[in-house]
Amino acid sequence: EVQLQASGGGLVQPGGSLRLSCTTSGFSFDDYTVGWFRQAPGEEREGVSCISLSDGTTDYKDSVKGRFTVSVDNAKNTVYLEMNSLKPEDTAVYYCNAQGTYWGQGTLVTVSS
Repeated sequence: EVQLQASGGGLVQPGGSLRLSCTTSGFSFDDYTVGWFRQAPGEEREGVSCISLSDGTTDYKDSVKGRFTVSVDNAKNTVYLEMNSLKPEDTAVYYCNAQGTYWGQGTLVTVSS
């Protein structure tokens, strides 16, 4: 059974940083693409970043380029999203997804002073 769990959210001031973790199990870690998505109140869910676990290729939403970094720890089957220079508009529930199919529970990120 494929399982994903996002964690690491919290309250942070504008300009601050957070690192989200997506722990995974139940699939061959090297074969999948894992994506980070977010959903702000009243908004549709949107893609933020993704990483191909087979070759490490990454992609980012334009508004987070240069601020967010996605990475992977193969030994821990975990994908990270390092978020720096956070802005109030980054406030959302963040989710991780595998292969566009499997979703984990989200973690809330609130950027506010």
